[in-house]
Amino acid sequence: QVQLTESGGGSVQPGGSLTLSCAASGRSFSSDFLGWFRQPPGGRREFVAEISWSDGRTYYIDSAKGRFTISRDKVKNTVELQMNNLKPEDTAVYSCAQRQDSTSGYAFWGRGTQVLVSS
Repeated sequence: QVQLTESGGGSVQPGGSLTLSCAASGRSFSSDFLGWFRQPPGGRREFVAEISWSDGRTYYIDSAKGRFTISRDKVKNTVELQMNNLKPEDTAVYSCAQRQDSTSGYAFWGRGTQVLVSS
């Protein structure tokens, strides 16, 4: 079992920044991928970014490239999503998720944290 707990959501004006954090526990990670997903109001959940726990390779949805940065801390067992130049369309519940390796689907999910971008 993997437990994931998100924090860092909130309200911000367009152009602002937020950093989301995901604390992971339950077992040690090796070939795992940790990712961030979001679900906008009335919308479907979509992939935002993920990072390889072993070598730090990162992947982003096109709309996040150049604005968001995903990183991991192997000592603290956390994954962060630094979000800059936020736009109203970034408003969503952001969730952290884990998959065992590059061929597996995401199996464990956090409860999510709300991000609201509004003037």
